[in-house]
Amino acid sequence: MIHARIAGTGSYLPGEPVTNDDLVARGVDTSDEWITTRTGIRARHFAESGVTASELALVAARRAIESAGREAGDIDLVIVATSTPDYIFPSTATLVQAGLGIRNGGAAFDVQAVCCGFVYGMAIAEKFIASGSHRRALVIGAEVFSRILDWTDRSTCVLFGDGAGAVVLEASSAPGVRATALHADGSNHSILCVPGNVADGKVIGDPFLRMDGQAVFKFAVKALGDVAREVTDIAGVPHESVDWLVPHQANIRIIQSTARRLGLPMDKVVTTVDRHGNTSAASIPVALDCAVRAGQIHAGQRVVIEGVGGGFTWGAALIDF
Repeated sequence: MIHARIAGTGSYLPGEPVTNDDLVARGVDTSDEWITTRTGIRARHFAESGVTASELALVAARRAIESAGREAGDIDLVIVATSTPDYIFPSTATLVQAGLGIRNGGAAFDVQAVCCGFVYGMAIAEKFIASGSHRRALVIGAEVFSRILDWTDRSTCVLFGDGAGAVVLEASSAPGVRATALHADGSNHSILCVPGNVADGKVIGDPFLRMDGQAVFKFAVKALGDVAREVTDIAGVPHESVDWLVPHQANIRIIQSTARRLGLPMDKVVTTVDRHGNTSAASIPVALDCAVRAGQIHAGQRVVIEGVGGGFTWGAALIDF
């Protein structure tokens, strides 16, 4: 049987941290106390004007490939999860593939599941590898959410940041990605969305992120708790055996509530939301890479990654390192 194992991780956060006080100095009607008490966020990173999601993704990808001890030419599948692509088309994944110097390579495509996009990408890549059609996949989450924020709306603009994270998945005889579960419910699309598009050379509708925070909180806590239990059940292991939970980094209160539902202490939960804010599809792979490089997550441990995003989409994966 062919399994898919994580061989390397990488991440990239652009520029210097932008603190809550920095946002106030830029004219956002808020305060450090207001943001911190409600979200746990103290800082985030923003890409400079003109820097694209593919550029952030390339840095994270190169670091993941180096971590795996591979060359770019070893990659035969590139999946990029993003809601802020460089272009309408071609896909950001093909731009990353080109940036890595991969010519006549395997498949490359984007996944749009917003903050759950990386989990979707991991599940897809695992299926490709398990089928035997591909040997080595690069799965990336990359976002420049600063481009879709309304800086007059303090309920949303203080939450998000830019960044990219990546993993290399490769075929192995030993178990790695043990179980995945993906879900969606499009009837909830209006509570977290960017309700605009481009047509006839003009922006049609609203080009900024809009969110019903209370509705998102209620949905996220239940969905994340349920889907984490689902993947442990699929794998046939008790959820108490999980060494680390790496959740989507949206809000510390959501993370804490999810941990309580699972009966996991917070010292088993990887959190970076205080330093990075919500980087959407990038948040899980960035947090995962930070934990790996800090020595928290290491070989022999069992990890659950999970996310929930606009759509609504949600999902999780149980991974043996």
